Amino acid sequence: MSTHANNDYLLLSRGQWDSRSDKADIEAAIEKFYTWYEANIARGVFKPGSRLTMDAALVTREGTRMDGPFAEGKEVIGGYWIIVAESLEAAAAIAAQNPVLPHGLTFEIRPLESERGSAYRHTNETPAE
Repeated sequence: MSTHANNDYLLLSRGQWDSRSDKADIEAAIEKFYTWYEANIARGVFKPGSRLTMDAALVTREGTRMDGPFAEGKEVIGGYWIIVAESLEAAAAIAAQNPVLPHGLTFEIRPLESERGSAYRHTNETPAE
């Protein structure tokens, strides 16, 4: 039994398929991904996530709302999943096994923070000085 606590890590699928990859090879990698993903859910290494549609809306402080997508191809987020791991390094090692990696996608892994946000604590939203 491990003495380390497991944490949740958000895995963001970024980018687009490599235009040099054959569609049949990409499709085969996607099928391998779902087999790998479902096995990791069964093992408790993943929690369910989802692909994202291409529809989007942006809400600003001015109250405006525009239809997207808003990001460049390399910044496109195609989906999200949750990895359960002992560390960020362990979560990255799990993500590195993803069968679609050879076809152009990259994965950003971020620890999920359970603490509430605060203007008095340094967070992702704190302006750079």
